[in-house]
Amino acid sequence: MSNRTPQKRQPVKKKKRLSKKKVFTALIITAALAIVVGLAGYVFILYSGQKQLKENENKFVMAQASTIYDVEGNEVAKLYNGENNRIIAKYEEFPDLLVDAFVATEDKRFWDHSGVDPQSIARAIVKDVVQRRAVEGGSTITQQLAKNMFLNADKTFFRKATEMSMAMALEQQFTKKEIMEKYLNQIFFGNSSWGVKTAAKTYFGVTDLKKLELWQMATLAAMPKAPSYYNPIKHPDKSMERREVVLTLMYNQGYITKDQMEQAAKVKYVKPAKSAQTGSTAAFDSFKDYVVQEAEDKYGIDEDKLARGGYQIKTTLVQSAQKAMDTAYKDDSLFQEDMNGEMMQSSMVILDNATGGIVAMTGGRDYQSKMTFNRAVNMTRSPGSSIKPVLVYAPALESGKYTPYSQLNDTRTDFNGYSPRNADGKYEGKVTLQYAVKKSKNVPAVSVLQDIGVKTGKAFAEKLGLSFDPSDNNLALALGGMAHGVSPLQMAQAYTSFPTGGTLHEAHAITEIQGADGDTVASFKTKAKQVMSAETAWNMTQILETVVQSGGTGAKAAMNRPLAGKTGSSQLTVKGLEKYNTDLWFVGYTPEWTGAVWMGFDTTDKSHYITMSSGSAGVIFKTVMEKALAGHPVKDFERPAGIQDAATPPAGVTNLTAVFDPETAHVKLTWTAPSDASKLTFRLYRKEASEDAATVLQELSGVSEFEDMTVVAGGNYQYYVTTYDPEGGEEGTPSNTAVIAIPADAGLTPSPSVSPSETPSATPDEGETPSDSATPSPGDTGAEPTPPPGETESPTVTPSPDEGNPTPTSTPASGNEEGGADGVGAVLGGNGNGLHNGNGRGNGNGNGGRNP
Repeated sequence: MSNRTPQKRQPVKKKKRLSKKKVFTALIITAALAIVVGLAGYVFILYSGQKQLKENENKFVMAQASTIYDVEGNEVAKLYNGENNRIIAKYEEFPDLLVDAFVATEDKRFWDHSGVDPQSIARAIVKDVVQRRAVEGGSTITQQLAKNMFLNADKTFFRKATEMSMAMALEQQFTKKEIMEKYLNQIFFGNSSWGVKTAAKTYFGVTDLKKLELWQMATLAAMPKAPSYYNPIKHPDKSMERREVVLTLMYNQGYITKDQMEQAAKVKYVKPAKSAQTGSTAAFDSFKDYVVQEAEDKYGIDEDKLARGGYQIKTTLVQSAQKAMDTAYKDDSLFQEDMNGEMMQSSMVILDNATGGIVAMTGGRDYQSKMTFNRAVNMTRSPGSSIKPVLVYAPALESGKYTPYSQLNDTRTDFNGYSPRNADGKYEGKVTLQYAVKKSKNVPAVSVLQDIGVKTGKAFAEKLGLSFDPSDNNLALALGGMAHGVSPLQMAQAYTSFPTGGTLHEAHAITEIQGADGDTVASFKTKAKQVMSAETAWNMTQILETVVQSGGTGAKAAMNRPLAGKTGSSQLTVKGLEKYNTDLWFVGYTPEWTGAVWMGFDTTDKSHYITMSSGSAGVIFKTVMEKALAGHPVKDFERPAGIQDAATPPAGVTNLTAVFDPETAHVKLTWTAPSDASKLTFRLYRKEASEDAATVLQELSGVSEFEDMTVVAGGNYQYYVTTYDPEGGEEGTPSNTAVIAIPADAGLTPSPSVSPSETPSATPDEGETPSDSATPSPGDTGAEPTPPPGETESPTVTPSPDEGNPTPTSTPASGNEEGGADGVGAVLGGNGNGLHNGNGRGNGNGNGGRNP
């Protein structure tokens, strides 16, 4: 039995239920507390807003101006210059539809809310939650006005709360019309234009707002969302798309009819006449505008904030260089006269090789701040032969398969349906790579690109900052045949890699941005990239130095200090005008700086084309650079450590002649051997008309003549001779090519003899008459297009024996005083003509083409 005493069981207590009366009482108390807290919060918000408004009333006027400084710390320009950037308008000046356009787009309940729109805030919260970040502002027009007084666009709770409190305070202090008036006078419209009246004058040349048309009002209302992106001058297509959105909102909200909407949506934007524009033509405008663009693109500081924030902007500008450029671009004698009412245009940029800093820049001869395209940056054109060093020859040297003295094919060749031509119709059999660059020959360039591969050439050029369209996949690229082309800034940046031992620095204008308090808010940080070997870079510099020497296509650019560079041009393809050009280029560099010059017309057609010589861009380069570098000590290009010059080939033979003897029916060949030929042999090459390339006919030693006994009546033959070093395995540069035709009745009439090439004396001017011709037709990634004749860029000037280059067979063809051009001609109509990205011409799939 158990001795345990039984425990008394405790009764279970029942939970008391809350009565309805108690719940109701609690709710009333909670509601009362919420009302009290809400009223207290509302009073606090109103008080805070009134206080903030009082403290910032002065900010209805523009804040402190930001300042741009040059590389030495000297002030260059103010981004905001007093009230010249804003024309104040009274509410009565605003057409009803103009106000309606902004209300429909920015705040459709503007006339009903008290500064804050709960529906917009709720919508913004939902979007922020979905996106998990602050993406929707939910701001009313009144809030936007409040925000513009602070310069802080961060979507933070504190900033938003302050903005809301100020908006409510604004609504208490001002009427709706007064708020709208302040808003339309305060808002930023891009192009240094604050206020709707200023914007109307800037974009449409309209000073009386009542005269604005519906499409113009909608265009203005479309801009506050993103002034740079929806700017009708910079981005007319995007502006037109956004305008259609505004018109649709106005229609949906009952402000306009469907017919009004459709008619206004169709209008194409046209810039106003210069007299109506507000842009200035002051010095440094191109550079200043680029600084503004770079601040937004690289550092996220938009123009409105940058101009009004009191920033100190330190840049790479060298004022002496910029002034030299501005002076040259005001000298009309350097440019072609206006053609059919249009001014010949040009742009130029100079970069510091060591840093990539933009030393100077001009966007055009008539550049107006914010009103015209900066052609040095935003316009792309066919580069002609100026692309050969970065797309063809540098990658060829980098591959290890080529040296500056490699023998290249210079015979008429069909590359799978694509047959580029040398413009003068002369082919020299074999030429050295260096000679091909100096004379800007087309066939050798295409031949080399085919050998290394288009993909390899493009990949190399892309490392240097060039970009290509997906359709740029054919051999026409070797001559500048691109769908969209390149800008002077891109070309200058690419060429800076040659004088720096193969390192590339990103082009930039801003080095540092300091806030009004002196704190650094942005700074340029980038590492130089090694884009090619130091050996390739050094060899390219030595090669490009020959281009600006006597007999080279860039001789007009030669200056009073070491220089290397390349010419380029594109041929007009209008029937009967093929000898003229659409684009002229010169890209060159000294040990300190690299510059790129483009010349042409914004729109090229049968009424607007270049008649100046192909060396004209080089003249501008020289004019600017000599003055810009005045005072800088002259120094040579610096050979990279451990890099040796490429081995030079044996000296070549000269004065090759071919004479047909009707009695023996033989061709007698004679030549002049070099003085140190005792250890060399001679290779005699022959090419028959039916053959694609020359082959070795005989290898000889100790003689300077040979009789070809294998010719046939009616045959056509080309001969050239090279020296060969059996010990080193090196072949010398080819002689001039001797061409002879055997008469069909060879036994009766002797054939005229072919004497050595005539050697006209060439002034530097004549040395710029290149001759290369290739005209690709549209082609896809597989087959190569077939081009008609057209390019020019190799003057037929006999080099001196120490140049080690072949001697052309005749004087330059008449009819083109200083040569033609190089590259691929611009196509008129179809895919060839028309402005690309505003001003760039797509001419990659066109006909013709020159490239000095």
